[in-house]
Formats: sequence, structure tokens, C-alpha cells
Amino acid sequence: METFAKAKEGWLKRYLELPNGIPSHDTFGRVFASLNAEAFQAGFSRWVQAVFRVTKGQVVAIDGKTVRRSHDQTIGQDAIHMVSAWASQNGIALGQRKVDDKSNEITAIPELLRLLDVSGCIVTLDAMGCQKDLAQAIRDAKADYVLRVKDNQSHLRQDLEDWFIYGDQQAFKGLTVDYHQTVDKSNGRIEIRRCWAIADPVAFEYIRHYDAWTDLQTIVRVQREVHAQGKTSVETAYYISSLPNNAAQLLEATRHHWAIENSFHWVLDVTFREDDSRIRSGASPQNMAVFRHLALNILKQDPSKMSLKQKRFRAGLDDAFLLALLTRI
Repeated sequence: METFAKAKEGWLKRYLELPNGIPSHDTFGRVFASLNAEAFQAGFSRWVQAVFRVTKGQVVAIDGKTVRRSHDQTIGQDAIHMVSAWASQNGIALGQRKVDDKSNEITAIPELLRLLDVSGCIVTLDAMGCQKDLAQAIRDAKADYVLRVKDNQSHLRQDLEDWFIYGDQQAFKGLTVDYHQTVDKSNGRIEIRRCWAIADPVAFEYIRHYDAWTDLQTIVRVQREVHAQGKTSVETAYYISSLPNNAAQLLEATRHHWAIENSFHWVLDVTFREDDSRIRSGASPQNMAVFRHLALNILKQDPSKMSLKQKRFRAGLDDAFLLALLTRI
């Protein structure tokens, strides 16, 4: 940062006074280590809400990521784990929260939701987030939920699996069920996705403690069948949702959830090399994670067809392009 700032000192002085010149490397380090991380995260969320319009009805995927090299074995400091919210349609990070030591994502997600305005959106969570308290927190935030059910909710998963087996045997006759299928073909690869969505009081009666899930309306089965290189694989997943049994909408929500992995976490690792960062003093790891999210949001607003890596590189070389990025938000 010091090297970049010194190279751009003339340009920076157009916008900053810099009476003492460019800060030193150590000064940058002390500032980022001392900056109140929670206040910075809250400020980031307020900036996003002020600058970006989050479309109602879109999927907001929430998932966690470990900043792998932020650990310090000499002092027993583990790598930090950040839970982030990703607006799939806007393609931006809405906010983030560091998972406290000796805790997990389940406690961090409600705190993150309190920072965000997700009203009217569809919040998706993977299996760890399939918790009754989180379903309540999402509804309290005036959003709908789509939660994946896996073995951490073993009774619920078994009940859903058994019920859909029964539905198959009856060809879903007399049940309130909706069905949707998509087929994607690319480079010799065929992917078929099928979704069954049931909203039926009779079905719910066979699900243990279903009424503990706030505003539960629909149980969902998604089947993903992939044909590639002469081989076929089939994967089945189960979900619960507060949405009506619109299979097309629910299938789209489950697909959008993976955008946080492919369009966000992967970009942080490959374009920003987050997992290679050895920044680890004080609050620096989480503050720098927020800076990466901020930079990613800014780059995402540029309409050119360059890759994010090219945009980032060009911004470091071309002052006019850098200014255009900063003034577009």
C-alpha cells in the first residue's frame, strides 16, 4: 500500500491534503489493526444500502469462508472465519460478520441479518444454517427462507425423504405439489435439474415438530442429474421454505445459492488472493476482508467485458480508469 501510494502521490493529492506525505508501511499496519472491526463492518453495510439498490425478491445467499493464512501459531491464534451475505442478482456483497472464537456460523448469522436490509428477499442457507432460530430471524427480517436439510437435522431429513418416497409411490395423486425441470447443455455436458415442491397440510402432519419452523409453507426435493464423458451422476437434496410451492422459483433459489461460492468466495481467492494473505495483527484480518468486499463491489459496477482480474490490474495502472470506477458508485 505504501509503495502504491507513493507511486500515485501526485494523483492522490488532488483529493487528499497529505500534509505529512504518504503514511509508512507501519502506520498502515497500526491503523488497520486498531480500526474497530464491528463498526467498520456496520459502516460497510450502511454504504451498500445507500449506494446499491437491492432488488426485492432476489436471492441473498449467506455462507462462511475461512481466511486460511490469517492464523498465528506462535500466539495460538486461529484463522478467522467470516460469514458473508451475497446478493445474487446485483452481484455484490451486502455485509459480513466475523465468527467469534469458540463459536460458529449459527451465532454469527443473526448478527449479520441485523446489519442488513433483506426485507422482501429470499435468504438461502446451507445445512449448518438449517436451524429453527435462524428461520425465525429471517422472518423477523421480513424475508423468506430456503434452508437445505442434511444430517444435522437427521429426523427432519428422514421425514422429508420418507414423505417424498410415499409421494413417488402415489404419483403425488391428491397432493398439492408443483413440479419444474430445467435442462442445460454445455461443452458435451448435460445437466438436468428437477424440483418437486409440496405445500400440503397432510404431508406436514407426518413431519416431526414441523410447527416449530416459523411460517413453514413448503417442503422441497431437488434432483440434479449430470451426464458427462459417458458417465451419469445423480444427487438429491431436500429443503424447507417459507415460500409458496412454486417449483420454478424454489429451483432457481437453490441454484442461486451457489453463486456465493462461484462468484464471491472463488473470486476472493483467485483475483484477490485472500487465502495467501498473511495479514494477522489485531483486527487487520477482518478489516482487510471488508476492504476486499468493498473493492469487489466497486469493480462489479464497471460494465466493460474485462475480467475482474484485468479491471483490478488496469485500475492500478490507469488513473482515468480508477477515477471512473470510484465516481461510478
